[in-house]
Amino acid sequence: MKSLQKETYIFETRVGRIIALKENGVIRAKSIRYARSERYQKPVPVETSVSDITSPDKTPVCPQTLSPLVEKMIGATPVEKFEPDESTQYLSVIRPENIIENEKLPVVVWIHGGSHEIGCGDLPTADAAEWVKEQQIIVVTVSYRLGLFGFLGGDEKRPPNLGLFDMIEALKWIKTNITYFGGDAENITLLGQSSGGDAIAHLMISESIDGLFQRVIIQSAPLGLRHKRQKMFAEFLKKTEEIKDETDVLKMMDDYGKFVPSVMKFGLKAAMPFGPQYGFPPLCKEEESAEKWKDNARKYDVLIGLNNDETAFYLKTSEALNKYFGKGLGLKIMDKTVEKTTEFIYGTPARQFAENLARGGGNVYLFRIHSKLKENTIGASHCIDLPLIFGNETAWKSSEMLKGIPWERIHENGKKIRALWAEFARTGKISDQSERPEILRIQKIE
Repeated sequence: MKSLQKETYIFETRVGRIIALKENGVIRAKSIRYARSERYQKPVPVETSVSDITSPDKTPVCPQTLSPLVEKMIGATPVEKFEPDESTQYLSVIRPENIIENEKLPVVVWIHGGSHEIGCGDLPTADAAEWVKEQQIIVVTVSYRLGLFGFLGGDEKRPPNLGLFDMIEALKWIKTNITYFGGDAENITLLGQSSGGDAIAHLMISESIDGLFQRVIIQSAPLGLRHKRQKMFAEFLKKTEEIKDETDVLKMMDDYGKFVPSVMKFGLKAAMPFGPQYGFPPLCKEEESAEKWKDNARKYDVLIGLNNDETAFYLKTSEALNKYFGKGLGLKIMDKTVEKTTEFIYGTPARQFAENLARGGGNVYLFRIHSKLKENTIGASHCIDLPLIFGNETAWKSSEMLKGIPWERIHENGKKIRALWAEFARTGKISDQSERPEILRIQKIE
């Protein structure tokens, strides 16, 4: 690495010279293209660039419709800083400014959530600068195709699982190039939350992934919704046939929403109408999946878990539900519903997943994050782990989810969790002597 000018750095890699910027103790190389794709086609890895690789003015993002719930609970998306791009194969690398010469830092690869239909790798609420500086790690954030472009298909014209193929290409790029950033290509941990965790679980049993990562951290994956989804996918695919070739991607996003009610008859599964599809490359058949995870258990160190009140994010924030269930007996019914649905979608499946891997000889830890504040009526809901992992008070200051929680408390508990997750990323273990925050329960599954 050489200095080009003040605040600017060059990384010489196999794909070319990558221009990065130094800021606040870290070095960022943003929005590096790792592959390209045509609509409904597999990604093709990039070739070596003869010109310098620089960050675009706006962050590329897969075309999508903003979620009012996410905007309310997490914070407004700065849409003016993003540019829709169907071929959304980009990644960003963030590393400490100062590292020891020839030092190889552990690498954490962030696979974002968003029901396989919204989000990107470079949202301010998932800015890893704080974590990178505290723990001397490298974090790579990955953007990939979503929704109609990446997670709906079922025939030759519209193959499924293109989002997974994007992730696999990103991991190949990282494996090949991360050493040029000071990263250890033999110590790569995948970190994913919600649908990102769901994707990581399925990458563990995908074709062509051997050697691309060594560990996984799966947070709040809705594994309880993964079963028997093929009929729903097939119906959604058929319904959206009329818009599949729409050239105006923003119109396409507006139009597809009218087809979502058609899959509501499939119950809770319809809360996530996009996702990995079994029986199509790179995945096995659904009935083979549990055994496949067990067979692969020794290949990966696994840390998996959830927040104690996951579905409060959806139920307790509903004005309609709060009108009838916001107090008294109604609130007790609401609390019981949150408990039951959290266990069905997240809790029981996480434990079953962990126990299945342990039976296969895997090294597996199971965690659960709790809320200890009575003032925080929503509890430890879905997404509460994000500010704990990433910090960044500025990005989270408008979050309705954190209303009533002092940031000092988020930072105090988050710093300890970041240390534990980094320990796992370095070693695949969490020592009994390592300090735990009061909100975290963690155990090794034998």
